[in-house]
Amino acid sequence: MPDYDYQSDTRPFSQVLEDIGTKADPKLYLGELVDAFGERGFGALMLFFGLMNIAIGIIPGTTTILGAPLLLMGLQLATRADQLWLPRWAMKRWIERKAYREGVEKVLPRVRKVERLSRPRLHIMTSELSEILIGIATALLAFILILPIWGGNLVPALIISTFGFGLMQRDGLVVLIGWLGVAGVGIFIWVAWELVSRAFMAVYEMTGLA
Repeated sequence: MPDYDYQSDTRPFSQVLEDIGTKADPKLYLGELVDAFGERGFGALMLFFGLMNIAIGIIPGTTTILGAPLLLMGLQLATRADQLWLPRWAMKRWIERKAYREGVEKVLPRVRKVERLSRPRLHIMTSELSEILIGIATALLAFILILPIWGGNLVPALIISTFGFGLMQRDGLVVLIGWLGVAGVGIFIWVAWELVSRAFMAVYEMTGLA
């Protein structure tokens, strides 16, 4: 696996996203991505992998490659790890760089727009306690994301991306928007469970009466 040094801390996040796609190597290794964003912390990595799940998650197998690191990120963020650790075999997994470039082209304009509007604010939403809670939520969302549910990657990936951007920019307002998304998912799951359980009980009672 080639070793890359992007010096990502000197450039805007959107520029790093674009520069990764310009490499000639047709294989984009997971280890390369970690190297590219590692200095920016968990926020940048969460944002990146979340965006990629949105952009190219429809390609079979990519949600596992791109979703598993998010699960580990969530767990390590919740336990206050200093930097992301991934097993060696995971770092050698790869996706097609062409697919990456196509995915980045879809999300880059929006990333640049939000980048210009973002600023540090609502610091309580990016405190140490908040990071622990965000880590727990990210791990749960990543587990849902990895499941083989058609279209089920979009909402969890979007929320994780929101959390990641908020942490990277120290923008508590963006983090708050992420929590609103979590609340929405929780309400949806609760309503769906109520409907399914009531339907099941109705069928059970009808069967019993028969």
